[in-house]
Amino acid sequence: MPHIRPSWDDYFMDITFQVAKRSTCDRARVGAVIVKDKRILTTGYNGSPAGQPHCDEIGHLMVEGHCVRTLHAEQNAIIQAALHGVSVAGGTIYVTHQPCITCAKMIINAGLQRVVYAGHYPDTNAVDFLNAAGVVLEAYPSVSDEQQVDEAPLETN
Repeated sequence: MPHIRPSWDDYFMDITFQVAKRSTCDRARVGAVIVKDKRILTTGYNGSPAGQPHCDEIGHLMVEGHCVRTLHAEQNAIIQAALHGVSVAGGTIYVTHQPCITCAKMIINAGLQRVVYAGHYPDTNAVDFLNAAGVVLEAYPSVSDEQQVDEAPLETN
């Protein structure tokens, strides 16, 4: 049987699901990978700020139904780019879940042009913002059983 190479989207989404396994918040294990010109620039997963205790260690810090202890995967990927002086403008961000409104605004201001996501997140404002900014938002067509990341139900806005 001939070897079938994965598409670029399949390749980067597979990596994104691996990144999500590093998450330290069990409410939703989320991963993000920022790519430009078929090269990985940064990765991120949801977790506490550097040097701070993680949800997996001390529990969640809940405010109005949301855990506020952690940064989102998209935020961490964008911050890593800024920290290391890497421009992500014109790139694509692959995410295990559709971005929330805060992440959508960061994606827009970082100059990312495309978002590919696997899991639905019920935030129509985020979708509206991305569309208004001309950022392409694409639902990843399929997630195999191998790629599923253990997660609790996502928070809703």
